[in-house]
Amino acid sequence: MAVKAAAETGEKSGPCNYRPVFRSRMSILTPFFKSPLTDLTGSVISSQWGDGPCRDMEMKALDCLDAYGIRRGEVKCAELIKNFDECSVKIKQMNRTTAMRLERHRQHFAGERSKEDKYSKNPPSPETY
Repeated sequence: MAVKAAAETGEKSGPCNYRPVFRSRMSILTPFFKSPLTDLTGSVISSQWGDGPCRDMEMKALDCLDAYGIRRGEVKCAELIKNFDECSVKIKQMNRTTAMRLERHRQHFAGERSKEDKYSKNPPSPETY
C-alpha cells in the first residue's frame, strides 16, 4: 500500500526515503475538544518559545489558517504548512544524511574506501549545517 501510494504521488521509495508516521505537525494544533485546559497547554507544543528557526514559518502558517479556517486553510495554506513541516521535522535533511551514510557504506564494501577513510578525520562543526 505504501509503495503504491508513493508511486502514485511520484515520490521515490527506498531506504533513504524517510516519511514520518504523522501527517503534519499542524494536525495537532486543533484539539478534539476545546476547554480552558487546552487553551492553557496549547502553547507548549508550538515553536514560538525562544528564537527557534521555525517560529516565523509557524506564525505565517497559523495566520493563514486563522484567516481561511482549518478546512479551507489546508488547501490554501498547503505550501506554508509544508515549509513549516520541513523546518520542524527536517525530513529532507534526514534523507540526505541517510543517503550519504549509505553511499559511504557502499563505497567501503566495494573497496573504494578504506575503513580509516570511511568518514572524515575532521568533521565540520554542527553550526555549518
